[in-house]
Amino acid sequence: MTKIKTAVIGAAGYTGGELLRLLVHHPNCDLVCVHSNSQKGKKVSEVHPDLIGDCDLVFTDEVPTDGVDAVFLGLPHGETKGFLEAHPFSPETVIIDLSTDFRDESNGFVYGLPEVNKAKIKTAKKIANPGCFATGIQLALAPAIANGWTKGSVHITGITGSTGAGKKLGETSHFSYRSSNMSVYKLFTHQHLNEIKQTFTQLNADFDSELLFVPYRGNFPRGIWVTAYFPFEGTEAEALTAYQEFYKDAAFTHIATQDIDMKQAVNTNKCIVHVQKEAGQLVIYSAIDNLLKGASGQAVQNYNLAFGLEERIGLNLKSIAF
Repeated sequence: MTKIKTAVIGAAGYTGGELLRLLVHHPNCDLVCVHSNSQKGKKVSEVHPDLIGDCDLVFTDEVPTDGVDAVFLGLPHGETKGFLEAHPFSPETVIIDLSTDFRDESNGFVYGLPEVNKAKIKTAKKIANPGCFATGIQLALAPAIANGWTKGSVHITGITGSTGAGKKLGETSHFSYRSSNMSVYKLFTHQHLNEIKQTFTQLNADFDSELLFVPYRGNFPRGIWVTAYFPFEGTEAEALTAYQEFYKDAAFTHIATQDIDMKQAVNTNKCIVHVQKEAGQLVIYSAIDNLLKGASGQAVQNYNLAFGLEERIGLNLKSIAF
C-alpha cells in the first residue's frame, strides 16, 4: 500500500490535536511532519498527552514544501493566505485549509462540504474545510433549500461547546464562566453565515431567505446542536422522504425517524438530522461534533475523497452515547 505523505501545520490546538488522533490511526497516512511554532522541540505526546504510545513525533517549526502529498492547515483565521505565499507547495500537493480564509472559493479552493460538493472535492488540490456551525446548519437545511421550501425568514438557533472557541483561553471560555451558564454571541451576524448563504445560493439560484441565526455558548466541551424552522405547507412524510433522498449517498449524514440527542454525534464524524412538522412549521434538528464533522473529521473525509479512498477510512468512530 502506497501511503500518503502528510503534514499538519498548526497542530498544537484542539483541531490540530483531533487531526493527529485521526491520522496516526489512518491506514493510508504516513504522518511525516507535525508543525507548531509555539511547541517546537516538544514531543507531540507532551502537548497532546492522550497520544502517548500512539505518536513518537516531535513538533517542528520547519515547513516541508517538498516531498509531501497532503498538507492540513490549522492556522488561525486570516493567516493562511500569507502562509501559502511564504511557503509555496507543489501544485500536486493536496492542501486542506481549516480556516475561514478561502471558504469563498477564492484562489482555486473548493468548498469542502462533501454532501454538496463531493464531485468537485474528488478532483481538487485545494479544499476549504467548512466551519462547525456552518456544517450543522447547512446539513440541517440543504434539502429544504434545494427544494425551494423557504419563502421567508428561516429561524435558526445553534449551541456549541467550549472547544469551539479554540484552545487559547478567553473570558467566555473559562470554566467558571461556562459552567452552569449559557450566553448568546454574534446575534444574526455570525461569520459562518457567509459560507452558508454561498452554498444555499449554489443549491438554489432563487434562494433569498433571511437567515436569523442565534448562536449560543453551551456549558459542555464539545458538540453542536442546531434547531431550524420555517413555515411549510407540505406534510412531515413528504419532508422526511425528501431528506432521505437528498442524503441517500451521504457517508456520514443520517436521517433519524425518532427524537435525537447530541451525544449520538459527539466523538463521531456523523451529522444526525431529524425533521418534524408542528404548528405549520417544518422543524429540523441536527447534531454534530464540532471538532470532528465540524472540523478535523470532515477534513479527513475530504482527504479521503481527494485521494480516491473510501470516505469512511480512518473515521469509523463510536459515539460516547452517555
